[in-house]
Amino acid sequence: MLKQVHQFQQQATTYFLGEQLANLGNHVDRNRAVLVIDENVERHHGHVLHDWKKIVVASGEEVKNMTTVEKIIDGLIGYEADRKTTLVGIGGGMLTDVAGFAASIYMRGIPFGFVPTTLLAQVDASIGGKNGVSHGKQKNLLGVIRQPAFILFDYTLPLSMPSEEWHNGFAEIIKYACIMDAALFDYLEANISKALAKDVSVLQYLVEKSVAAKTKVVLEDELETGMRRWLNFGHTLGHAVEKLEHIAHGKAVAIGMVAATRFSEKLLNLPNASTLRLIKLINDYQLPVAFTSDKEAVFDIFKLDKKREKDVIHFVLLEEIGKATTMPVPITELKQLLQDL
Repeated sequence: MLKQVHQFQQQATTYFLGEQLANLGNHVDRNRAVLVIDENVERHHGHVLHDWKKIVVASGEEVKNMTTVEKIIDGLIGYEADRKTTLVGIGGGMLTDVAGFAASIYMRGIPFGFVPTTLLAQVDASIGGKNGVSHGKQKNLLGVIRQPAFILFDYTLPLSMPSEEWHNGFAEIIKYACIMDAALFDYLEANISKALAKDVSVLQYLVEKSVAAKTKVVLEDELETGMRRWLNFGHTLGHAVEKLEHIAHGKAVAIGMVAATRFSEKLLNLPNASTLRLIKLINDYQLPVAFTSDKEAVFDIFKLDKKREKDVIHFVLLEEIGKATTMPVPITELKQLLQDL
């Protein structure tokens, strides 16, 4: 087990890297806090937090909605939470998104923090201040940008995840490598066996590289007017696939990244060798690459994408592995690119 805790501050957020869930009370007053905890996390780790005030919610993307937000708010009211109460979300990316949103609207905003428990949440979902819920077919349509007071990273928590969920988390790490870190791409290629075997030193390296990458982007562009759009690489199509096929976020993003590199070949002359290299890496991490969804249904979801402005979508493409760019692609052209996949 890693014993050294690294602490650093990113403007409004303090990161506790390598900390343990059992030490949560060192960073927030349990008498002035309420936990929102995923039912699976409660079952496996709830005993560590037996004397805290808790609101237990169901797991799964299908409950990422206003009904769950209302349950959290009702729980806060039941505990007589006030403006100085800290809400702590403990779970995967769905949980942290919903908990952050509930905290942001309760009494017009109370402090909140996260303990991400999945690989996907540790490397991506809990970082950056995006909080919200889905509505209908539109993923994350309702939400706010508001930073957590702290994020506690316990590297032992993701180790108990099922293998499929473990693989799911690598999609976002591969994304960072594609958009801004060619050396990370090389590292992922060289350490496949260790990563899939849940080597803790590899996990520590990948989480800390991912945290640094996303933090850098968020600090430069919190409100997503420029560089932060790169974090949507693979997500425009991925979110549509996720909603239509009801598959895990990482799997959908993997399919979306391959499609985006195909688009990059046509729009930016990205070498086909780069696309094939990405496909191999995604396959090696046991994630899907084939796009098989109904194209008309995907396009219908595209049309309401949050990155759309009038008749164009700001689509994230690759100039090369390790270097992304954003291009305004007309909706009509995007439809044709989709048909050609």
